[in-house]
Amino acid sequence: MHAITIEQPGGPEALVWAEVPDPVAGQGEVLVEVAASAVNRADVLQRQGFYDPPPGASHHPGLECSGRVVAVGPGVSGWAVGDEVCALLAGGGYAQRVAVPAGQLLPVPAGVDLVSAAALPEVVATVWSNVFMVAGLRPGETLLVHGGSSGIGTMAIQLGKAVGARVAVTAGGADKLARCAELGADVLIDYREQDFVEELRAATGGAGADVILDIMGAKYLARNVDALAVNGRLAVIGLQGGVKAELNLGALLAKRAAITATSLRARPLEEKAAIVAAVREHVWPLITAGRVRPVVHARYPMADAAQAHRVLESSAHVGKILLTP
Repeated sequence: MHAITIEQPGGPEALVWAEVPDPVAGQGEVLVEVAASAVNRADVLQRQGFYDPPPGASHHPGLECSGRVVAVGPGVSGWAVGDEVCALLAGGGYAQRVAVPAGQLLPVPAGVDLVSAAALPEVVATVWSNVFMVAGLRPGETLLVHGGSSGIGTMAIQLGKAVGARVAVTAGGADKLARCAELGADVLIDYREQDFVEELRAATGGAGADVILDIMGAKYLARNVDALAVNGRLAVIGLQGGVKAELNLGALLAKRAAITATSLRARPLEEKAAIVAAVREHVWPLITAGRVRPVVHARYPMADAAQAHRVLESSAHVGKILLTP
């Protein structure tokens, strides 16, 4: 088969479409013929040499895919050759075929085409596990989403609205904020021109956000604590703004607030399977009902993954960028 390889870390040109050995479905795995994969920030970090796959995972980039089951390994039940699926991966999505632990498979939801389904697994699993399973967002609460026009952001807006929360977003520029509004965002903050702490306080009568989903890390840490409501929960899932910052524990104590930081890729298989099962139970019915949908910015041939990475790094996109072999 062919897959994207990275012989030496570097810029987008480091992504090379090359012939590689076919994967095999091992114990508890299925083999998927890939219809599409999607580009994530973690893929960029891997390409640059900063984010190696966990032990035992494929060294080809790609944290999600959609496709058809072409083989079922020993010990697998509930899946058959020909099933149309999408999957959460630890790696290997930028390829024609990938072996997937059966617990990380999802059926393609009704109303979503096979290629577009590749835009779902990573963002849905990330948002559901952090905003709902960990931070416990409830109806009537306020959710602040940083990077509202990103793949994660566009899904977080929709899921927040679907459960009855009020959603505030930060994004750069009027066009991106307009797209966030189309998805249901209630409070629109241009981080280039406005202070999100002040804008959020004004929009909530001084209360702040009950849950904040943050991709920035260090750069936003102090301001995120300022923006939290009493009993607020800050979920850090990205470090685009750095890894080290000072934290005023007094401010955190005064608000009885909590900070969590998680990643998805390196979690044990059983934890990923539990998240995927929760997504299938709670989110798939929302997608089937048309209340939540994948947001796709563009599709590129997988052999042109370098250009897809350039678009992601430019931050000119809204939603997910897909790759098709």
